[in-house]
Amino acid sequence: MKYSYIPHGVCSTRIDFEVENGVIKAVQFTGGCNGNLKGISSLVTGMKAEDVIAKLEGTKCGFKQTSCPDQLARALKSIPKE
Repeated sequence: MKYSYIPHGVCSTRIDFEVENGVIKAVQFTGGCNGNLKGISSLVTGMKAEDVIAKLEGTKCGFKQTSCPDQLARALKSIPKE
């Protein structure tokens, strides 16, 4: 199923992602640090959502209390359990 999430406190303005049977099929960030976010998207594709949450949740960016990876974890946590 496809989802969209509006992140807060980061440079990216939207996260679009697809999850099937608990596995991430695709992730695309709008805005933010293009190369880094393409890399994160590539790395998490094919992983279980719960594993991505465990690895990325709580990641901070500089002085901010969150980051794009943390916002991805929050986005994944916001979807209903399949």
